[in-house]
Amino acid sequence: MAEPIIETAGLTKRFTVKKKTVAAVTDLTFHVAAGELVAFLGPNGAGKSTSLRMLTTLLPPTEGTARVVGHDIVRDAGAVRARIGYVGQLTSGSFAQRVRDELISQGAFYGMARAAARIRADALIESLDLASFATRAVQQLSGGQKRRLDIALGLMHAPPLLFLDEPSTGLDPQSRANLWQHILDLRAEHGTTVFLTTHYLDEADRYAERVMVMDRGRVIADDTAAALKATLAGDVLTLRFASDADADRAVPVVQALTDRPVRREGAASVAVTAPDGERLLPQAVRALDAAGVAVRRATGVPPTLDDVFLALTGRTLREAGEGTDASGEADAADAVDAAGQTGVVR
Repeated sequence: MAEPIIETAGLTKRFTVKKKTVAAVTDLTFHVAAGELVAFLGPNGAGKSTSLRMLTTLLPPTEGTARVVGHDIVRDAGAVRARIGYVGQLTSGSFAQRVRDELISQGAFYGMARAAARIRADALIESLDLASFATRAVQQLSGGQKRRLDIALGLMHAPPLLFLDEPSTGLDPQSRANLWQHILDLRAEHGTTVFLTTHYLDEADRYAERVMVMDRGRVIADDTAAALKATLAGDVLTLRFASDADADRAVPVVQALTDRPVRREGAASVAVTAPDGERLLPQAVRALDAAGVAVRRATGVPPTLDDVFLALTGRTLREAGEGTDASGEADAADAVDAAGQTGVVR
């Protein structure tokens, strides 16, 4: 079996904030195979950015080990940096420099000959659709254009592994869609492994082959989006009736078809969350009809990754991102995450 492109064991990072020790990341243990697209999800302060900074050698771990592209992140940090691309949350280009020149300069940081850097820069300008503003200064670019430049900078030395920290945050829907198409095209063309954080759950659901969910510094789920939704959440089925009495009669009929709890929900309605909604919904309608209970309306809503987080933690990702736990760990972790925001590793 091929060696994983990312392999961690017990990776932990603690900080001292206001004379208090805060565990930003605890016992991070996982493998990523070459070519995977992995989405790393969690609320603000969960430890996602801290995890990425450890994996990209920008922060040393407090405990544990990790090998990235075959090299130890502590003992051989230089070799790791030479083989990865990293795009942080802030724009990484030098504002006064023109786009093409910035790419060529990035190549020089990685020891590329100037001729080779020019060829590579022109190839990225073409593939990431940067040609229309390649001679403009970075400071003149729009948010979407800057993010595409950031991706190009991270890919300048053709790394087999690309880390993206919130790559589409702040972009309009069209720019987000364009950015994702570029990422997918690059994977298809070069087989690049992509490991990214995002707050857009629809992106993770649609594009990621694997989803890792982090909360309070720990990974609490790791699987495909479909498997997580089927196992931990499920389709939300709602059946509406002519009267509350009919809804009351419907509860035991539907309950006999599933081991998930059937609940009364609103006026004259019954609801159940089940992993096999496509099978259960028509089955329930037929059973109710046979029992003499007429269904006026039946709907099935597929689960989301936010439903998965709700099932795991009792709150949604949005709610978790807005709140702070009693120990203040979320505030501390957010402060730590904000303190080290950088762009592409150089």
